[in-house]
Amino acid sequence: MKNKFRIFNKLKWKIAATFLFILIILSSVYLYISVFTAEMYFQETIQKLNSEVAKHIAEETQCFVDGKLNKKVLDDVFHNVMVINPSIEVYLLDPDGKILTYFAPDKKIKLKSVSLGPIKKFIANKGNIFVLGDDPKNREKEKAFSASEVYEGDIFRGYIYVILEGEEYENATQLVFGSYIMRLGLRSMIITLLAAAIITILSLRFITRNLNEMLKVIRDFKNGNLDARIKIKSNDELGEFAQSFNEMADTIVQNIQEIKTMDNLRRELVANVSHDLRTPLASIQGYVETLTMKSDSLSDEEKDKFMNIVLNSTESLKKLVEELFELSKLEAREYVPKPEPFSLAELVQDIQQKNQILAESKNIRLSLSFDSNLPLVFADISMMEKVLQNLLDNAIKFTNENGEITFNLTKKENCVLVSIRDSGRGIPSDEISTIFNRYDQGKRIETNENKGIGLGLAIVKKILEVHRLDISVESEIGKGTVFSFNVPVYDEKVVSQTVEIAG
Repeated sequence: MKNKFRIFNKLKWKIAATFLFILIILSSVYLYISVFTAEMYFQETIQKLNSEVAKHIAEETQCFVDGKLNKKVLDDVFHNVMVINPSIEVYLLDPDGKILTYFAPDKKIKLKSVSLGPIKKFIANKGNIFVLGDDPKNREKEKAFSASEVYEGDIFRGYIYVILEGEEYENATQLVFGSYIMRLGLRSMIITLLAAAIITILSLRFITRNLNEMLKVIRDFKNGNLDARIKIKSNDELGEFAQSFNEMADTIVQNIQEIKTMDNLRRELVANVSHDLRTPLASIQGYVETLTMKSDSLSDEEKDKFMNIVLNSTESLKKLVEELFELSKLEAREYVPKPEPFSLAELVQDIQQKNQILAESKNIRLSLSFDSNLPLVFADISMMEKVLQNLLDNAIKFTNENGEITFNLTKKENCVLVSIRDSGRGIPSDEISTIFNRYDQGKRIETNENKGIGLGLAIVKKILEVHRLDISVESEIGKGTVFSFNVPVYDEKVVSQTVEIAG
């Protein structure tokens, strides 16, 4: 049973059913409007043709004698009028609209008075406009009428009020008229629905043909054919859908390739980290075992030497673990910069003094050059200190003895250009694009005597990224390397506007 009705779950049948439902609603509304319009037209026509009926009755009949109803004459006239035209009902009203007498089939009325507003409007316009008035036999319905004022001599006594479509006539015409409209409406609806069904089926076949082709491509992509793409045949919504799918597929394929690349690089990093961890650990273990096993035979000088080696190895391990932890937090966006205005020249001078002894141990000269009117910059001072320290550590690491490292601070339009130049061995041009990638550090490091995976540059790159700053590298083999980046100048107006927008 489930498979038998499975076809109705398809998109085209859902669309067809929805379209058919909307069409039926619209057809019903159209039929109602047509019937209502036809009825109004019918009543307006009756009123136009019989607008003088009440006037003739009023002129030809002496309705009052000495202010009293001329009952016998009125009964004869009303009766004769209805014999001639049985579709009408005649009422005599007083000046306030109260029904004084009437002649109507079955003698059943529900109103004791009639609203005078429509009557006065009809008389004022001499029956030239379409007006509906109260139906004394039906409180909720209005009908076409004819009306005229009634006088006894020059004295105004009331109104002749004639309903032009009496209840008997209305019942008969509704049967005929309703039957005709119903037949006409049903025929129109059937023809319209058949035509709409044919057009809908043809249209849906055309649309679902393209959808079926798209679904086939999507299934192929889902089943592993990553080269599957939808052919774009139009610029409509389906064409836009096809283009969006193709772009999504390209992004997915690109992400898959990046994941594979990252996985390979991650494995390489694990191998490099394992190697770097193993070296100091092996050194620590070896010297601690020596101190334990040969403590009695070693001199105090040898013991101090071994302990210093253990201490240095421990410091190397500590630094490596801290760099890995710091880099992982930067990549996870756990560090949020807290910018503040500060003097970049003073910060560089502090870093220069802290590293002076280390540089002198390798006979490396540290120098600083900056403009005298250097403005304050706006950044996270602790993060900027880490950037400058890591760049300096990298420069000292790869600069030979008797070399030189120079900090240069230059005022630009809205920033301060920071440059760190060393006289080291330089970086091969094919490696410059990868030196900031933590997964590729091992290639460069393994080619020299400086061991370690060198995460300092990767941390520099991440810190500048969270500040939305870029770093550039220029290097020449045998002549050295220059790292440069810009730090924005502190502008109180710009900062206040930024804080206001962020708030």
